[in-house]
Amino acid sequence: MIGKSLRKLLIQILLSALFSALAFVISPITWFQWGPTKAFPGQHMVNVLAGIMVGPLWASLCAVIVGTLRIMFGVGTIFAYPGGIPGGLMVGILYMLLKNKFGSRKAIVLASLGEPVGTVFIGGTISWYIVDPFFGSALYLKFGGILFLYLGWAFSSIIGCIIGMMLVLALDKIGVLKFVE
Repeated sequence: MIGKSLRKLLIQILLSALFSALAFVISPITWFQWGPTKAFPGQHMVNVLAGIMVGPLWASLCAVIVGTLRIMFGVGTIFAYPGGIPGGLMVGILYMLLKNKFGSRKAIVLASLGEPVGTVFIGGTISWYIVDPFFGSALYLKFGGILFLYLGWAFSSIIGCIIGMMLVLALDKIGVLKFVE
Protein backbone atom coordinates (compact mmCIF):
# COMPACT_ATOMS: atom_id res chain seq x y z
CA MET A 1 0.00 0.00 0.00
CA ILE A 2 1.41 3.41 -0.95
CA GLY A 3 1.52 6.33 1.44
CA LYS A 4 -0.95 9.18 1.28
CA SER A 5 1.61 11.74 0.07
CA LEU A 6 2.88 9.42 -2.69
CA ARG A 7 -0.72 8.74 -3.75
CA LYS A 8 -1.39 12.48 -3.94
CA LEU A 9 1.78 13.06 -5.98
CA LEU A 10 0.86 10.31 -8.44
CA ILE A 11 -2.64 11.77 -8.84
CA GLN A 12 -1.17 15.24 -9.42
CA ILE A 13 1.21 13.91 -12.08
CA LEU A 14 -1.54 11.91 -13.79
CA LEU A 15 -4.05 14.75 -13.78
CA SER A 16 -1.46 17.29 -14.92
CA ALA A 17 -0.59 15.07 -17.88
CA LEU A 18 -4.28 14.57 -18.63
CA PHE A 19 -5.06 18.29 -18.46
CA SER A 20 -2.04 19.17 -20.61
CA ALA A 21 -3.05 16.58 -23.21
CA LEU A 22 -6.65 17.81 -23.21
CA ALA A 23 -5.62 21.41 -23.73
CA PHE A 24 -3.20 20.51 -26.50
CA VAL A 25 -5.69 18.30 -28.34
CA ILE A 26 -8.40 20.98 -28.39
CA SER A 27 -5.99 23.85 -29.15
CA PRO A 28 -6.18 23.68 -32.98
CA ILE A 29 -9.96 24.10 -32.92
CA THR A 30 -10.46 26.59 -30.09
CA TRP A 31 -8.02 29.46 -30.62
CA PHE A 32 -8.52 32.83 -32.26
CA GLN A 33 -6.09 35.46 -33.50
CA TRP A 34 -5.81 38.64 -31.45
CA GLY A 35 -3.16 40.84 -32.99
CA PRO A 36 0.15 38.97 -32.81
CA THR A 37 -1.24 36.72 -30.05
CA LYS A 38 -3.32 33.57 -30.37
CA ALA A 39 -5.94 33.54 -27.63
CA PHE A 40 -6.97 30.10 -26.41
CA PRO A 41 -10.06 29.69 -24.17
CA GLY A 42 -9.17 26.00 -23.70
CA GLN A 43 -6.05 26.97 -21.74
CA HIS A 44 -8.16 29.04 -19.36
CA MET A 45 -10.57 26.14 -18.89
CA VAL A 46 -7.62 23.88 -18.06
CA ASN A 47 -6.21 26.55 -15.72
CA VAL A 48 -9.40 26.32 -13.66
CA LEU A 49 -9.45 22.52 -13.69
CA ALA A 50 -5.77 22.20 -12.83
CA GLY A 51 -5.61 25.09 -10.37
CA ILE A 52 -8.40 23.59 -8.29
CA MET A 53 -7.66 19.90 -8.70
CA VAL A 54 -3.85 19.76 -8.58
CA GLY A 55 -2.79 23.15 -7.19
CA PRO A 56 -1.08 26.30 -8.38
CA LEU A 57 2.36 24.92 -9.21
CA TRP A 58 1.02 21.97 -11.17
CA ALA A 59 -1.43 24.26 -12.98
CA SER A 60 1.50 26.49 -13.94
CA LEU A 61 3.43 23.45 -15.17
CA CYS A 62 0.43 22.45 -17.32
CA ALA A 63 0.40 25.95 -18.83
CA VAL A 64 4.14 25.70 -19.61
CA ILE A 65 3.70 22.27 -21.24
CA VAL A 66 0.69 23.36 -23.31
CA GLY A 67 2.30 26.67 -24.26
CA THR A 68 5.45 24.91 -25.41
CA LEU A 69 3.54 22.34 -27.45
CA ARG A 70 1.31 25.01 -29.01
CA ILE A 71 4.35 27.05 -30.03
CA MET A 72 6.09 23.95 -31.44
CA PHE A 73 3.05 23.03 -33.54
CA GLY A 74 2.25 26.58 -34.69
CA VAL A 75 -1.03 27.08 -32.82
CA GLY A 76 0.54 29.34 -30.20
CA THR A 77 3.00 32.18 -29.83
CA ILE A 78 5.48 33.21 -27.15
CA PHE A 79 2.55 35.00 -25.54
CA ALA A 80 1.21 31.56 -24.53
CA TYR A 81 3.45 31.67 -21.46
CA PRO A 82 2.32 34.96 -19.90
CA GLY A 83 -1.18 34.26 -21.22
CA GLY A 84 -1.46 30.90 -19.47
CA ILE A 85 0.77 30.65 -16.43
CA PRO A 86 -0.57 33.50 -14.25
CA GLY A 87 -4.20 32.37 -14.62
CA GLY A 88 -3.55 28.83 -13.39
CA LEU A 89 -1.35 30.11 -10.60
CA MET A 90 -4.04 32.57 -9.49
CA VAL A 91 -6.81 29.94 -9.51
CA GLY A 92 -4.73 27.49 -7.48
CA ILE A 93 -3.68 30.05 -4.88
CA LEU A 94 -7.21 31.42 -4.49
CA TYR A 95 -8.72 27.96 -4.12
CA MET A 96 -6.17 26.99 -1.47
CA LEU A 97 -6.88 30.18 0.47
CA LEU A 98 -10.68 30.10 0.14
CA LYS A 99 -11.79 26.45 0.40
CA ASN A 100 -11.56 26.22 4.20
CA LYS A 101 -13.14 29.63 4.74
CA PHE A 102 -16.05 29.39 2.29
CA GLY A 103 -16.39 25.70 1.53
CA SER A 104 -15.69 23.89 -1.68
CA ARG A 105 -18.45 25.16 -3.99
CA LYS A 106 -18.12 28.85 -3.19
CA ALA A 107 -14.31 28.60 -3.32
CA ILE A 108 -14.57 26.99 -6.79
CA VAL A 109 -16.63 29.92 -8.09
CA LEU A 110 -14.42 32.60 -6.52
CA ALA A 111 -11.15 30.92 -7.53
CA SER A 112 -12.41 30.43 -11.09
CA LEU A 113 -13.15 34.13 -11.34
CA GLY A 114 -9.52 34.76 -10.44
CA GLU A 115 -8.40 33.17 -13.71
CA PRO A 116 -9.23 36.24 -15.84
CA VAL A 117 -7.55 38.47 -13.24
CA GLY A 118 -4.34 36.46 -13.47
CA THR A 119 -4.47 36.10 -17.24
CA VAL A 120 -5.61 39.58 -18.24
CA PHE A 121 -4.05 41.88 -15.69
CA ILE A 122 -0.92 39.98 -14.70
CA GLY A 123 -0.26 38.03 -17.92
CA GLY A 124 -1.43 40.84 -20.19
CA THR A 125 0.75 43.37 -18.41
CA ILE A 126 3.77 41.04 -18.57
CA SER A 127 3.11 40.56 -22.28
CA TRP A 128 2.74 44.25 -22.96
CA TYR A 129 5.73 45.52 -21.00
CA ILE A 130 8.20 42.62 -20.99
CA VAL A 131 7.57 40.18 -23.86
CA ASP A 132 6.30 42.50 -26.60
CA PRO A 133 9.29 44.88 -26.72
CA PHE A 134 11.50 41.94 -27.75
CA PHE A 135 9.32 41.48 -30.83
CA GLY A 136 9.39 45.03 -32.14
CA SER A 137 6.38 46.16 -30.12
CA ALA A 138 3.92 44.34 -32.40
CA LEU A 139 1.17 44.72 -29.80
CA TYR A 140 1.66 48.47 -29.63
CA LEU A 141 1.68 48.78 -33.40
CA LYS A 142 -1.47 46.66 -33.74
CA PHE A 143 -3.48 47.90 -30.77
CA GLY A 144 -2.02 51.25 -29.77
CA GLY A 145 -2.97 50.66 -26.13
CA ILE A 146 -2.92 47.98 -23.48
CA LEU A 147 -6.70 48.06 -22.99
CA PHE A 148 -7.25 46.46 -26.39
CA LEU A 149 -4.92 43.61 -25.46
CA TYR A 150 -6.83 43.21 -22.20
CA LEU A 151 -10.13 43.10 -24.09
CA GLY A 152 -9.16 40.16 -26.33
CA TRP A 153 -7.54 38.22 -23.54
CA ALA A 154 -10.52 38.89 -21.25
CA PHE A 155 -12.88 37.49 -23.88
CA SER A 156 -10.81 34.31 -24.15
CA SER A 157 -10.25 34.00 -20.41
CA ILE A 158 -13.85 34.56 -19.34
CA ILE A 159 -15.16 31.96 -21.78
CA GLY A 160 -12.59 29.42 -20.59
CA CYS A 161 -13.02 30.11 -16.90
CA ILE A 162 -16.81 29.73 -17.08
CA ILE A 163 -16.51 26.38 -18.86
CA GLY A 164 -13.83 25.25 -16.40
CA MET A 165 -15.89 26.39 -13.43
CA MET A 166 -18.95 24.47 -14.66
CA LEU A 167 -16.85 21.34 -15.16
CA VAL A 168 -15.26 21.56 -11.70
CA LEU A 169 -18.63 22.21 -10.05
CA ALA A 170 -20.01 19.12 -11.81
CA LEU A 171 -16.98 17.06 -10.71
CA ASP A 172 -17.44 18.33 -7.15
CA LYS A 173 -21.11 17.40 -7.20
CA ILE A 174 -20.33 13.79 -8.11
CA GLY A 175 -17.55 13.57 -5.50
CA VAL A 176 -14.43 13.64 -7.67
CA LEU A 177 -12.78 16.52 -5.79
CA LYS A 178 -12.82 14.56 -2.55
CA PHE A 179 -10.85 11.85 -4.33
CA VAL A 180 -8.06 14.20 -5.49
CA GLU A 181 -7.67 16.23 -2.27
